[in-house]
Amino acid sequence: MPDNNLIYGHHPVAEAIRAGKGVEKVFFQQGLRGEMEKEFRHLAKENGIPLQVVPREKLNKMVRGNHQGVVAFLSLIEFQSVEDVLPYVFEQGATPLFVLLDRITDVRNFGAICRSAECAGAHAVVIPQSESAPANEEAMKASAGALARVRICRVRSLFSTVEFLQESGVQVVATALSGRSVPLFEADLTLPTAILMGAEGEGVHPKLLKMADAVVKIPQATDFDSFNVSVAAGIVLYETMRQRLV
Repeated sequence: MPDNNLIYGHHPVAEAIRAGKGVEKVFFQQGLRGEMEKEFRHLAKENGIPLQVVPREKLNKMVRGNHQGVVAFLSLIEFQSVEDVLPYVFEQGATPLFVLLDRITDVRNFGAICRSAECAGAHAVVIPQSESAPANEEAMKASAGALARVRICRVRSLFSTVEFLQESGVQVVATALSGRSVPLFEADLTLPTAILMGAEGEGVHPKLLKMADAVVKIPQATDFDSFNVSVAAGIVLYETMRQRLV
């Protein structure tokens, strides 16, 4: 990342977090103890920011100034809260459409999904605090700028988020090739919906898959592997839009 996306030092980083700046990640020096460690662990936990403990040498390579044992990357976007976005969508009289990404770590896939989400009118893309691609310049480029337009919500736990959405009247539709999956076109996507996409290779976490209200699969003409996750997300989002426009 370029220097203007990086801040360092005890007070600058702490104040940026308290001010609600979009902090992508905090790196904290290994071996530091006491009140400063407690402070940053608390700030990171309260604000859903990943905190990684690293050797001093790594921080020295990241910045030339006196980092005081803490360095943070600023995100290109401001993260929002699912608990704030969902009521707003209902208040506007719209039918919620969310995209939940489970362990999508490839930046290009993340950017491409955000692009499709914006084009299909999704109200937010939800990512977990850990095991998620960063919202950086590469993701912005892959999204063709959509990353700056679509709401991005970063959550501590997708499991808790799924429960919250379901309790709020939003069905969670996961994509998988499991035994209980039905063809995509048979699902009713006109209802308030959260589309759950999983990492390539591993797919949606088994527990999340079990929690889902429905599991869908995209029909294929051949048995060749399966669609790339960003392509699959685009197909599901387009089918959702098609059903809602009928």
